[in-house]
Amino acid sequence: MVKAILEKGYGVLNSTKKLDFLAPLLMRLYLVPIFWMAGTHKIDGFENIVQWFGNDDWGLGLPFPFILAILAIAAEVIGAIALLLGLGVRLMAVPMMFTMIIAMTSVHGQYGWQAIADANAPFANERVEASVEKKEIIVSILKEHGNYEWLTSSGNITILNNGIEFAATYFIMLLALFFIGGGRYVSLDYWLKRKILPNA
Repeated sequence: MVKAILEKGYGVLNSTKKLDFLAPLLMRLYLVPIFWMAGTHKIDGFENIVQWFGNDDWGLGLPFPFILAILAIAAEVIGAIALLLGLGVRLMAVPMMFTMIIAMTSVHGQYGWQAIADANAPFANERVEASVEKKEIIVSILKEHGNYEWLTSSGNITILNNGIEFAATYFIMLLALFFIGGGRYVSLDYWLKRKILPNA
């Protein structure tokens, strides 16, 4: 009885393999605008990015800031195009993951996990807990001196913590794409492989 139920359950799960292209496709499409915007914004403010990468006082203090800025832009812009087309997904995931590692260690790591400050979250640090009082003060100032209803009509007031949460999430998604590839049917990798390496 139990065996029959398990076999039926596995049969149902196996039938969903026809839809296994959806997960990598949706991950790719989710990441495309994120990396495209990150890369194109760096192009628009290239000189400032180079200075921020290289400056020890108010920047990241990285070596070879000009080269690193170009490499970061290339990884993000070319990576976004690759994800959109499903072309060279596993290959392009590597430099994109590397940019996320650099972002986590050089930019966001000092602020902990949370991207948005929430004192009730399990990984709240002192910086996040201190944001509660700051938010209360901001809200009271806006209620007294600003049009609070209009200012919050698009959403509640939030305080950014700038932790590694988003970069880590993107890294994990890219890692998954590195192992599973761009997926079947809706990626150029799939069709090129069928054409060039049909027996692989």
